[in-house]
Amino acid sequence: MATGLERVAAKARSYPKLRFTSLAHHITPASLCMNLNKIPHNTSPGVDGLTVEETKKDFKRWLQQTLTSIHRQGYKAPPVKRAWIPKPGKKEKRHSGCSLHQ
Repeated sequence: MATGLERVAAKARSYPKLRFTSLAHHITPASLCMNLNKIPHNTSPGVDGLTVEETKKDFKRWLQQTLTSIHRQGYKAPPVKRAWIPKPGKKEKRHSGCSLHQ
């Protein structure tokens, strides 16, 4: 049996012009935990300064508040400032987002 997100993906492929209003109800504690466990352990801390291990340790503490915020559409991603970085060996530049809350 397909999961809800797999059904959404199939529908999006079948009807490319279809617009989805919200997919927040597909975000569950299990999906957050599964995706948190996919993050490599050697990644840099996030803009909040927390490492993957610290985030996993406090998972139950921040889970409900995060889900509530997402489901009521109250979550707002922090603003990002675009920075232009020179490409090695070229005159061109590429953009990179830098959080304003560091």
